[in-house]
Formats: sequence, C-alpha cells, structure tokens
Amino acid sequence: MDGNDMGKCPVMHGGLTESGTSVTSWWPNALNLDILHQHDSKTNPMGPDFDYAEEVKKLDFDAVKADVTALMTDSQDWWPADWGHYGGLMIRMSWHAAGTYRLADGRGGGGTGNHRFAPLNSWPDNTNLDKARRLLWPVKKKYGNRLSWADLMILAGTVAYESMGLKTYGFAFGRADIWHPEKDTYWGAEKEWLAPSDNRYGDVGKPDTMENPLAAVQMGLIYVNPEGVNGQPDPLKTAEQVRETFARMAMNDEETVALTAGGHTVGKCHGNGDAELLGPEPEAADVEEQGLGWNNHTKRGVGRDAVTSGIEGAWTTQPTQWDNGYFHMLLNHEWELKKSPAGAWQWEPVDIKEEDRPVDVEDPSIRYNPIMTDADMAMKMDPVYREISEKFYKNPELLDEAFAKAWFKLTHRDMGPKARYIGPEVPQEDLIWQDPIPAGATDYDVAAVKAKIADSELSLSDMVNTAWDSARTYRGSDMRGGANGARIRLAPQKDWEGNEPDRLARVLGVLEPIANDSGASLADVIVLAGNVGVEQAAKAAGFDVEVPFHPGRGDATDEMTDAASFDVLEPLADGFRNWAKKDYVVSPEEMLLDRTQLMGLTAHEMTALIGGMRVMGTNYGGTSHGVFTDKVGALSTDFFTTLTDMSYKWEPAENGTYTIVDRKSGETKHTATRVDLVFGSNSILRAYAEVYAQDDNAEKFVQDFVAAWTKVMEADRFDLT
Repeated sequence: MDGNDMGKCPVMHGGLTESGTSVTSWWPNALNLDILHQHDSKTNPMGPDFDYAEEVKKLDFDAVKADVTALMTDSQDWWPADWGHYGGLMIRMSWHAAGTYRLADGRGGGGTGNHRFAPLNSWPDNTNLDKARRLLWPVKKKYGNRLSWADLMILAGTVAYESMGLKTYGFAFGRADIWHPEKDTYWGAEKEWLAPSDNRYGDVGKPDTMENPLAAVQMGLIYVNPEGVNGQPDPLKTAEQVRETFARMAMNDEETVALTAGGHTVGKCHGNGDAELLGPEPEAADVEEQGLGWNNHTKRGVGRDAVTSGIEGAWTTQPTQWDNGYFHMLLNHEWELKKSPAGAWQWEPVDIKEEDRPVDVEDPSIRYNPIMTDADMAMKMDPVYREISEKFYKNPELLDEAFAKAWFKLTHRDMGPKARYIGPEVPQEDLIWQDPIPAGATDYDVAAVKAKIADSELSLSDMVNTAWDSARTYRGSDMRGGANGARIRLAPQKDWEGNEPDRLARVLGVLEPIANDSGASLADVIVLAGNVGVEQAAKAAGFDVEVPFHPGRGDATDEMTDAASFDVLEPLADGFRNWAKKDYVVSPEEMLLDRTQLMGLTAHEMTALIGGMRVMGTNYGGTSHGVFTDKVGALSTDFFTTLTDMSYKWEPAENGTYTIVDRKSGETKHTATRVDLVFGSNSILRAYAEVYAQDDNAEKFVQDFVAAWTKVMEADRFDLT
C-alpha cells in the first residue's frame, strides 16, 4: 500500500490495533479511569438477566466429570498426549490459571477465566497451554452456558489428578467468566518478557524486597525461574525466592513443598527441540493460526519433540500415576547440572537404574534420565524444605492429604467465602483461609435497633465512619473483607491506624450493648448505624430516604480469623475519607482508583460517594479538606457546586494541600487535597461532578449516593445473590 492508497483507506490506518495511537496517549500522566470500567456490560454477550450461579446449578455434574475424565486419554492427532494421557498438560493449565493469585491485592487467580485473554494467554510460562484449552472446547461446547471456562479450566486439573490416582479434597463450581482482558492489572513494569528479576527487587539477593503487589520473580513467569535466579542455578538462592513467592501467594512452607512435589509427581518438562523454530505466541500469531500460538511449522514440534520451558524430561518413573515417586527420586539420588537439548539448565541423576528411568512419551522401549529443576533441588537442599520433604517421603499418606488440601486452596483461594461454592463436592469443613463467618439473626426488630442507635450519643460521623471503615476492606478481586463478620473489632483491624482505634473503640462500646440487647449481630448494627447517619444527612438536605438493609450478617471470632492474612487488607490510604498513612510514590488519586476498583465501584459511584462523604464531615481525624460546605452533616451537592464555581480559584498550599480563594476578596474559603481537586481537573470526573452540581439534580445525587453506599455495605453479602 503506497501513500496514496493509505489516504483512500476507509478506516483509520492502524487505529484499530494496539499499535494505534490512543487519543489520550499524548498525556501519559493523565489519570486513567479504565480500571473502573474493566468489565463494562457492553463486553458481556450474556445479557443482564444471565446469572451463572443459577445456571451452573442445573449442570449434570457427574456427566461433566465423566466427559473430562474420558478426555484425559482420548487423544487427538493434532496435539498428541504424552504417554497417551493429557493429565500433566491439564494440571499445568489449571495451576497456571490459579497460580497468578497474589495475596497483596487479591488479583489474579483462576476465578474469572482470564487465562483466555492477553497477556496471560501469551506469557512465556504459559507456552502451549492454548492447546489444553482447545482440547477442552468439545466439553465447553456441549455444556454451554451452564459451564464457565473458569470452572472448566480448574476442574480439568482436578479431574486429571483423580484419573491418575489422587483422592482430591473436593471441588466447587461457581466461577463466572469475564469477557475482556484485565489490561489494567499490574504485572510489573518490564517491557520485555523474562527481563532480569533485578528489575522488580530492591535487592535481588533479598527476596522480601520484591515490589508489591507482585509475587512472580520475572515478567511472564507464574512463580520462579526453573533454571535458577535469573537463569543461574543455585538451589539455596532459589529456595529463598520460592519461599517469598509462595508466601505472597498465601502458601506456607509445608504447602509449598506439597505443591511442588504434587505438581511434579506427574507430567514432564518439554525441551527436546529448537525453541527458535516456534512461531509467535497466540496474541501475535496471524489469523490462520486461529488463536493458537508457539506452533512449529518447520519441524514436528509435538510429542517427544515438543518445546515449552526448554527443560526436557519427567520427574518420576511413572509420570501418569499419583505416587511417592517424586521424593524417592529426589532424595535417593545425587544430582548434577546438565543442559537440555534446547539449552536449558536442568539437574540429572549421577547414577540411576535403567528401570527407574521414565520411558519416552511415544515409544516405551526408549528410556531417558529424569530431571529436576532448580526449584526441585531447593526442596532437597534448603534445610526447612528438606525436613518437610523427608517427612512426606516417609509418610506418603501425609503427602496425599497435604497436597489435596493445598491444591484445593490453590484453586479456590480467589473464590471468596463458601457461600459462593456450588456443587456436590464442596467440602463440609470450614477452612480458616475461607474467612468463615457464622450466620446472623434475621428475626430481630430492625426499626427498634435503628431507634436505639439514633438516640445514642453517637454523632453522624461516628456512625458513618465506623460503618465505612468496616465495609471498605472488601475487595472484589478475591471476595475478602467487608462488613460481614464485624472483624473490625478483632485483631488486626481494631488497631489499624486508618480505623482510628480510639474512636473505633468508643463507638463499638456504644453499639455492642445495642447488639446484645436486640439479638442482632454487631456486624448488622454497625451497618445499621451507618445507614442511620446517611438517613439523617439526607433529611438535613431535605430528603426523606430509607437506606436499604438486609439483616443476617454474622460475627466472626478470633478463632475464625487468620489475623496475619488480614494484614494485607489494611488500608494505606482512603481517598473517600481523605486520608493517607504517609506520602507514597503513587499519587493519592491513583490510590483512590485502585481502592475503588477493588471495592467494585464505578467512576460515577466513586464520584457520588466522595461528594457525600465530604459534606457529611467524615474525613479521617475530622480534617476540613474537601468539606466544601457550611452545612456539614447535610447530604447536599455543595461539594460539586463549590468545585465547579468559577468565582473561586485554586492555589497550592503546604504539604500537598490546596486553598480555595474567593477571586474578588482574596479570602480563603476552603482547603483541599489532590483527591478533591481531581474531580474538577480530570475531564471525565468533572463531567460527573457537573451532573451533581446542576440545579435539578439534588435529589438524584441523594439517590445515587444511597445506591452506592448500599452497594458498599452489601458487597460481601453473597447470601443475597
């Protein structure tokens, strides 16, 4: 196409690909609100009335499992199964879908089917997992809307283990698919695959200096580099990275050893060929590849000639059987470093009996050396891991149980509470990592409780702030936190700086007797108190509203709470209450967007909540920043009318604050933070602010605020959906 032809092109040249220049890319520091619009309804083909949680209950669960089990040994010529069994491939797919979960922000994991989309579908560590998903297509096609890709991808790995002899701990359906890649999830700042891990550490020799919220050591890896730190074998250094990485994915040392052993008891690594002959990854492949990537059109590239990680070989003698062969192999042999046919570092036994060598994936008359990765050798050479490994080796039944539970945790951690679990194989046991909460009472007199709260000495800000602080911990990434359970009264939440411990203790001292006398849970009473405050604020603005409320929250106990795992939920900043624990490299408005997205709120819901929280006087510590009103406590539109009033000008002040000055008199009227002013400076947020600043939208603002408030208060009420 020459220049003249380009000029006649009927669409914008290059503008409909990722290389096309975005209209906003001219301003790289502009606030990007896309993270709040990740799952816009326009991307969902199922329509607003589709409820996957209801559809999946209609599934013939036994039939699905039977079909997936049959698939394991029902080979297809275009992608032959190793040893005639797809188990290793399916387990790796499930693992790599679930294994992106990270505790710090709850993002990642297999709960949304995100593995179908970029960047995950094209990560180097996910080479050839596109084939696993394609092999599953006949099952997905058959069961249609009643079986999500998210459920199917995790189910396939679980069924694979069962088909090879493991008694699994259970399985839950209920993962609804998303329909658009989560492009705004932060996977690291690197611009190239497998860039040296130094880039995400303060000191690569100190794994705990890895940048938060990341868990994987390099861009494009799920966990650690199997060849060693930055590809340099050293099992003791690798052990340190493994420990930190698995801890960031919510696993302790015993779970880490069990998962490593269980994952490598079956299947193999693939590196018996030339990786340079592989075609591009799925997202870079041309249309004739039909969504598949890493294809080898020069040589065979499948079976014994497949290339994935570059490491070549199986870990155990019987790679399609669940047994204790991993520890038998690891602990009873000396190992030496060698290079695979593809040039990757791997460990091979110095001496091994012929009958202990695994056979070729296609020809059982051929045997090869087993292999270990640097992470496997860490299980032998790190003293703590070694002790656990020897325990499992001597007691195989302990490994069976430990791995089954760890696999269940790995594949279900991001699903949230058991209320979301569906199916006949949901375990009865309550596990502490599920953040269990007992059912609360529903038969008490809600109106009487509200009356007692209103008659107490609590101020409007006392009530609203306590309810907000209790509910704001919710994050939709892994459905943890929220007001249900009233964990704000337990360690560690009761002592978090952002919860103003002294104020919190005083308020709880008033609300607890009300809960005890009424039979309501404290969790319900905390939310009711916030609702009372909002209703009072609306009335002060001239509107009689009743904030929706559904009783039934329960109160968790210390025994039901893994306090250490709740540390990651501590708010370090809360733009809704105009507070930050300290100054951060990330701007306050960016931290606001991150928390807003985790809470499941949209941009206009965020706008309404900010405006309402300010005029109700709910800032942390009672500061006046952003309280653009003389009628504090009334749910008015004053925040927005002041923000858009051109009789004022805005001037920088000290400590990152700003003053609002009357243009004529020069008098300072108000003070503000960056979080306040972004609703006037950002063009999208200003458009929302202008809606609420209009003379005809005072009632709409109250309605929108109440709706957004209720959404926050009930975000964790999965029993209502």
